[in-house]
Amino acid sequence: MIAGLLLAVGCAVAGSVSVLLKQRGAVAAPAVLARHPLRSAINLFGSKWWTVGWLVAFGAWLLHVGALSLVSLSIVQAVVSGGLVFLAILAERFFGFELGRRQWAGLVVTTLGLVVLGLTQAPAAHGHASAAALIAVESAVIVLSAALICASIHLERLHLREGILLATAAGGLFGISDIAIKDLAHPALTHVMALVNPWTLSALLAMIVAFYASARSLQLGPAIAVITVSSVTGNIVALFGAILVFHDPIGHTPPQIVARVAAFCLVIVGAALLPGRHRAGPVPAADHHSRLPTQRTALAQRSVT
Repeated sequence: MIAGLLLAVGCAVAGSVSVLLKQRGAVAAPAVLARHPLRSAINLFGSKWWTVGWLVAFGAWLLHVGALSLVSLSIVQAVVSGGLVFLAILAERFFGFELGRRQWAGLVVTTLGLVVLGLTQAPAAHGHASAAALIAVESAVIVLSAALICASIHLERLHLREGILLATAAGGLFGISDIAIKDLAHPALTHVMALVNPWTLSALLAMIVAFYASARSLQLGPAIAVITVSSVTGNIVALFGAILVFHDPIGHTPPQIVARVAAFCLVIVGAALLPGRHRAGPVPAADHHSRLPTQRTALAQRSVT
């Protein structure tokens, strides 16, 4: 239990560092294009900041897998969602972003919600995962994420929200990959061949699509907003998966249930406060093939060199 929590905390810190590094690299790279996935990936990894960020993110992912194999999904996601706190602090102290009172209020509210979630955690159920619920949750999120990606591409009136739409889609796909990994974690520890099944494929496909959607959202910005939206969406999907698929209880007593629901709402409210307005220093200009962002988006995307 303690080891799993420590791995989850490590994942939260490493994940916050990685996404800020990747954001710096993404805005310096040419635009990610769906019709040229290989070229887009090469361009991204041609940026040293993106490459370093991706390596740190891979380390965070390994910590996440380790935490999921030891602790219930709901506990892991509650701890990992605390990465929003680390994200804001690191963004201001080391990456040149300036957060105002609204953002710091969001930090306090989010932290309070996470503390309550941790203190009121009910013992996890030990039954088998529901295959029907797993199929339903993953199918629903995949369809919704695909719809958001299509809307970001084809609906001109949503152009200014393209980064947010892509970040939401990426977060949802990261969430279902976490659910699939949790379903695979225990069997894979004893039988490696258990990884040869449709859930491994679904996790890989979800992570690949989320990779491109997340990278493009970081290019479009605004930076802190898309990072926050992606993180919160992923946590919401994973927490619902914990309840619906793995039967993690919301609580065993009415006060516990009320406290956890209220705490969850606080996390969402706090996350909603975090984007707001923020400023940062300049970064190297993106390739001339990239779409030029609006003035407001460009302001939000800049970070110190």
